[in-house]
Amino acid sequence: MPKYGYLVVEGPHDVEFVYRLLAPHGLGRVNMVNGLDPFFVPLVPRSFPPDGDLQKRVPVPLFLESATHSVAVHSALGDSRLIQTVEENAALLDSAKLTGIGIVLDSDATVTPADRYVAIRDGLRAKGYGFPDQAGAVSAGPPRLGAFVLPDNASAGTLEDILLECAQLAYPALLASATTHVDSASRDASLVSDDLKELRKPAGRQKAIVGSVASILKPGRAVQVSLQDNRWLRDTALALPRVRAVQEFMIDLLQLS
Repeated sequence: MPKYGYLVVEGPHDVEFVYRLLAPHGLGRVNMVNGLDPFFVPLVPRSFPPDGDLQKRVPVPLFLESATHSVAVHSALGDSRLIQTVEENAALLDSAKLTGIGIVLDSDATVTPADRYVAIRDGLRAKGYGFPDQAGAVSAGPPRLGAFVLPDNASAGTLEDILLECAQLAYPALLASATTHVDSASRDASLVSDDLKELRKPAGRQKAIVGSVASILKPGRAVQVSLQDNRWLRDTALALPRVRAVQEFMIDLLQLS
């Protein structure tokens, strides 16, 4: 029987980030439901549209499998639903068979990473999940429990801060031109305030630069497709301290070594 893991992240970019860090350990995507381990079948939605809402995304996790592990990576579609997603979906699984339950989330511009983690930790403890005291730590289990606050459990920031470090290695010239493009746009007098509203958010500049790089690598495609297919998180990028720290967290949580 494989070791089972359940990971909850904020959004689709985070799903592909996690995938790229797990892929070197032999975990590959499961694309067909008839190839899915029966343990995770309860996480596959049985009806459409969800809750009768035609505009709502169908919440299908990314399923990954290797000879030794089977892992579901679930997007909560926003930081406000992290606790709810863990509670609702982990309840569908046989917790006695789970090796680990983990969360990967961004820091927040208005609170410290430590406070961000405490809010998640205490919310999950109230639901009966004994998450450890510190972000990045893993409880002994079973199941093993832990959460990693991007970019490094200590600094304010988001996944995009890590991706920009990766782009500096993989695509330095493209990163430089994308940065110039975004910074020029931020000063463009022809753009009104509403045009720049998203760019002026705390992580707006970083997200725009990442999106600009991805738009060259995968024109017309979403950033997560570029993360999956291109060299953001391959080769030497996996040795970057912040990238390696997240990977080591997941190795510990899922007992990959």
